[in-house]
Amino acid sequence: MDLTQFERIGPYVWQMPKTGRMLVPAHILADEELMRDMDEKVGEQIRNVACLPGIVRAAYAMPDAHWGYGFPIGGVAAFDPEAGGVVSAGGVGFDISCGVRLLATSLTARELRAKQEEFAHEMSRSIPAGVGSHGKIHLDDDEMTAMLEGGAAWAVARGFGTREDLLRCEEMGKMKGATPDIVSDKAKKRQRNEMGTLGSGNHYLEVQEVDAIFDEAAAEAYGLWPGQAVAMIHCGSRGLGHQIGTEYLKEMAQKAPAHGIELPDRELACAPVNSELGQRYLGVMRAGINCAFANRQILTHIARGVFEQFFPGVETPLLYDVSHNTCKEETHEIDGVSRRLFVHRKGATRAYGPGMGDMPPPLNVAGQPVLIGGSMGTESWVLAGDARSEEVALSSACHGAGRAMSRHQAAKTWTGAGVQQELAERGIIIKSPSKRGIAEEAPGAYKSVERVVEVAEKAGLARRVARLKPIICIKG
Repeated sequence: MDLTQFERIGPYVWQMPKTGRMLVPAHILADEELMRDMDEKVGEQIRNVACLPGIVRAAYAMPDAHWGYGFPIGGVAAFDPEAGGVVSAGGVGFDISCGVRLLATSLTARELRAKQEEFAHEMSRSIPAGVGSHGKIHLDDDEMTAMLEGGAAWAVARGFGTREDLLRCEEMGKMKGATPDIVSDKAKKRQRNEMGTLGSGNHYLEVQEVDAIFDEAAAEAYGLWPGQAVAMIHCGSRGLGHQIGTEYLKEMAQKAPAHGIELPDRELACAPVNSELGQRYLGVMRAGINCAFANRQILTHIARGVFEQFFPGVETPLLYDVSHNTCKEETHEIDGVSRRLFVHRKGATRAYGPGMGDMPPPLNVAGQPVLIGGSMGTESWVLAGDARSEEVALSSACHGAGRAMSRHQAAKTWTGAGVQQELAERGIIIKSPSKRGIAEEAPGAYKSVERVVEVAEKAGLARRVARLKPIICIKG
């Protein structure tokens, strides 16, 4: 990244001043090393986001930011509907509500490692993964509608979890305002047999060990302790979400001129929040969010079954489920005035500080759990939302390590078998139906998640609670 286009306005805040068509400045939250390592497209994309109608305060990029479709991955922006603010399908992304949840088990990692090979085999056999993977659940028209409206609550009502799970989900696992009736037949068709599946790309189910605690009070509130075995699930809305994104990006781009919108980039296709198209997209996007909640809930149920099979009586409570790739209606204070905004987080997660939002105790005392998945074979992190994040980045934080090279480059650099062997020598079992998929997700293809997390804490986005190191990874 060329740093001459930015002003350093804080130790971890780099500002691109408002110029040309920009309506607000652009802020990238990083240290100098992360800034220099970012590709130039991040600066270009965040500048374009700052040109969209109705944007408030600034366009933000998180420490893990890298090039994406429309918004950079790690992009955050809020829009005021009363000032002509827009909703952008490119600002949400194709994998609507891709997110992470963490199960805090009653097992020690030592107990799990004693059965690691057999456990990994059974988990990989039980969790459908890979491109076009299908599960055992088939949804007819009525059940599809109920799932898209009910989210994780629909899944729990059908035996895939407990009421307590819903208390530990963002939005209680159900996004209000979903409109299943106008989700396209093609999107629904793609999802009929995909519930309870991981999919491909960077999606995974990973069993991990709590390797270190950095905030004892928050860790206690979250139910985490050193040497504990936990399970992290990372996936989203599968084919349904991708189809919704495809359809509405096209329609928004076509109708932008009719809405008086001159797009700085066609990939930033958008519509006014208060327009018929904007409201229609919000309704189907919320249905996509509910699909992702339901999918992760079913995967949780399947994973719990494997844990119970190997460790009868084991406890596997849900710590939290948080989404990235969303647009949410929230209230934030801008220039001393409380305003109703539509906050886009693409490859970024909400990070409410203590006492904010609707979290149950004891989470509201510690702050919202922020779950940051590392790259395959490297550590993941649990952080807690920081009150400072409201001012720094509209209560947002990063969601992962961030890619350092493309999937194509990674596949040319590593082989799946080689990565698998290297990690096996470190005691980490990787299970995947795709050797190429393993190569594309090689640890070296990503930035240092430890550095990203350290900067996120110093920038005031979220504070470190616990570090998790991988034991078993089921990859799509």
